[in-house]
Amino acid sequence: MPGESGRVLVVDDNKVIRQLIRVNLELEGFEVVTAADGAECLDVVQQVRPDVVTLDVVMPRLDGIRTAARLRTDPRTHDVRIVVVSACTPAEVERAVAAGADAFLGKPFEPGELLSVVRRLVENAPRRGAPAAAPGTA
Repeated sequence: MPGESGRVLVVDDNKVIRQLIRVNLELEGFEVVTAADGAECLDVVQQVRPDVVTLDVVMPRLDGIRTAARLRTDPRTHDVRIVVVSACTPAEVERAVAAGADAFLGKPFEPGELLSVVRRLVENAPRRGAPAAAPGTA
């Protein structure tokens, strides 16, 4: 049943990649919402309240690393789980982790790897509607 496994916001400027990730997650029961870049992600994330956000790094308007940093500094989204799904250099991976990414998946990726990472992050995500612990107290 869709949504039973968790809610995921997929953020990538490439429509084909967004759809690929969406279909793979929906087939496994995840509820999926998409955004075309980091700016759209920040607009949508408050309404969607996802358990996990997948972020590409290279996107127009607002890249994935700056998006991750903004999600982490906003008290309403600081505890959302973030997985960077991108073809990155090791330096970009380090920057993504420093910005608050919980996991990294390189492109091209195997659908099984994607599902495994997202499942693990959803299992560790705070429940929607439950009060979030203040940073540093969990």
